[in-house]
Amino acid sequence: MSNASPYVLDISVLLYTPEALYDFPDKEIVLPVGIIEELDILKLDLGEKGRSAQIVSKMLDECRQYGSLVEGIDLPNGGKLRIELTDPESGALPYSLNLKSISNRVLAVAWTLSQKNKDLVFVSQDENLRTKANTLSVPTVSYEGRRPNDSCLYSGMRRSEVSKEILRNLSKQPFIAPEEMFPEQKAIEKFYPGEGLLLSSPEVPDEGVLAVYNPGKKQFELVPKEQGVWGIRPRNPEQRLALSLLLNPTISVVTLSGKSGTGKTLLALAVGLQQMMVDNIYSRMLVSRPIFPMGRDMGYLPGDTQEKLSPWMHPIFDNLELLINNSTSKSGSKRSSYHELMDRGLLVVEPLTYIRGRTIPNQYMIVDEAQNLTPHEMKTIVTRVGEGTKIVLTGDPNQIDNTEVNLSSNGLSTLVERFKDSPLSGHVRFTSGERSLLAELAATVL
Repeated sequence: MSNASPYVLDISVLLYTPEALYDFPDKEIVLPVGIIEELDILKLDLGEKGRSAQIVSKMLDECRQYGSLVEGIDLPNGGKLRIELTDPESGALPYSLNLKSISNRVLAVAWTLSQKNKDLVFVSQDENLRTKANTLSVPTVSYEGRRPNDSCLYSGMRRSEVSKEILRNLSKQPFIAPEEMFPEQKAIEKFYPGEGLLLSSPEVPDEGVLAVYNPGKKQFELVPKEQGVWGIRPRNPEQRLALSLLLNPTISVVTLSGKSGTGKTLLALAVGLQQMMVDNIYSRMLVSRPIFPMGRDMGYLPGDTQEKLSPWMHPIFDNLELLINNSTSKSGSKRSSYHELMDRGLLVVEPLTYIRGRTIPNQYMIVDEAQNLTPHEMKTIVTRVGEGTKIVLTGDPNQIDNTEVNLSSNGLSTLVERFKDSPLSGHVRFTSGERSLLAELAATVL
C-alpha cells in the first residue's frame, strides 16, 4: 500500500457521489480535514447537498472503526483512505488563493502534497478548480462516476430468453418447473417467494410468458394475461406481476418500487377499492405517506389534521379521482366519490405520526413514498398490522427527501431485502413509465 498513488478528492466529488470513496481501487484516497468541517455545515442543507453530506459523514464514521484515519485504513477495494491534517497558508502557494473557499483549501493541500509526491492526482468536478490545479502544475482529472440507482437492488423479477417453440409450449402449461428453465443451475439457483419469471423470444417479441414462484410447490405458476381490476388493466409485465401479488390473499406485504409515473400507487389503490367495495375482503382502506417536503418547506399549514394533510395527500386524491370517475359498477351506476367514502369511514387518510401503539386489523393499508422512512419507522409501521390486514408500500429509492437515509439504507429497501425470503411478502420494481411520454423521458434522463 505504501506505493499507492495518492488521489486528493475535492468535496464536489463527494457531494455528487458519496460512494466515490470506493471508486478508486488500489489508490490512496486523501481527504483534507477541512472537508469534514464543511460536511458538518452542509448536513443542515435540506436538498441534495445535505443528503450527500449526511451519507459521507456516516461512511467516514464507519471507516474510523477500522483504525486511525490520520494514519490511513485499508478499504475493501484494495485502496486506502487517509485524512490529511495539513493546513497550508496562502503565502506558501505560487499565487494567492481565497482559502475561505473549501475547494480552494483542498486544492492548496493537494499542491502542498504534490511537492513531495509527483504521482499525486487531484480529482474534482469543478471545471474552474481543475483549471486552477493545472496553473499550479498539480495533475488533475475529472470525476465521471454516476450516482447509484435501484438497479443494484432486488427487482422481484428475472428474465430469460427461449426459442419460439419452447415459449409457446410453456404458455400452454399451468406451471413451469425451475429445472426446465435453469437445468445447469439446478443445484445452486435460489428462487424467492413471489418472484416473477418473464420468458420471451426474439423471434416473437410481442409474445411472452409471465409466471410467479410458489415456494410451497417449488414451481413457477403462470399469471393469466386477461387480468384487470376496478376498470384498469396492467400495461406491462411488472404491473401484471404486481397485480398478481396484490390479489394473492396469502401475501400480507407487497412492496412496489420504481420511478415516477410507473403506476405503483394507482395499481395499489385500484386493488384496494376492488377488494373493499366489491369483494368485501377488507373493512376499510387506510392510506398514508411520510410528511417530507421536496426542497424547502413552506412552514406550518393552517386548519385541522385533514386540512393540514390535504397538500401532502393530493397525489393520492388525484389517483382516487381518476379511478372513481372513470369507472362504473357492474350495474352501470356511478361509484361513490372518494369524499363519500371518507364520510362513510371506508377510506381513511391519516399521517404516520400517530401510528405507534395501534393495532390495525382487517384493513387494506397503503403507505406511499415509503423510501423516506427509516428502517426503525418501517418496523414501527409493519408491526402495527393485525390479522386480516394487507399492507402495500410504494416508493422510489432514487428520489429520497429524508437526509437520514440513502438508496440502500432507507426503510423500503431494507424491508425488501430482509423480507424477500418470506412467503408473506412480494416485491416488484417497476421500470416502464406509463404516465406519459414526457414523464417517462424526464424520469429517465433527468
